[in-house]
Amino acid sequence: MPIKVLGLLHSGVRIPPGDDDVTKARAVYGDLLGLEVDGERPHIPEIPGFWVNLHAGDRGQQIHVFGADGQSPRARSATQDPTRPHLAFAVEDIDEAKAELTSRGIEFWIFESLTGAASLQVFFEDGLGNMIELQQPPS
Repeated sequence: MPIKVLGLLHSGVRIPPGDDDVTKARAVYGDLLGLEVDGERPHIPEIPGFWVNLHAGDRGQQIHVFGADGQSPRARSATQDPTRPHLAFAVEDIDEAKAELTSRGIEFWIFESLTGAASLQVFFEDGLGNMIELQQPPS
């Protein structure tokens, strides 16, 4: 049975981690493209960056810009690195999603409390080298 996807949450992109690089990226996404930089990005230890709202005032769809060279300090391995470029989807039920991945023999990994005390993110690869993240929106 397919995982019940509610919508796209964000796309994660990577930039070098230096302050100048973050400033340059903010200029591209904010000044050039006119997108709103989200001032409510939680502090992620050792991972500089920012979030961009695709629609002003709406945190529903975003671009997450992560500063990292090679493996980020939060990575567990080269594969299990939350700063890798990825697509993130909201799902109806994260436990059902994990059960479906398990039933299909798809390896996944979980990050808890990375972006906040109650955050739970499930990551997996699509079999073609692309990383996908799943999250259940708060009730």
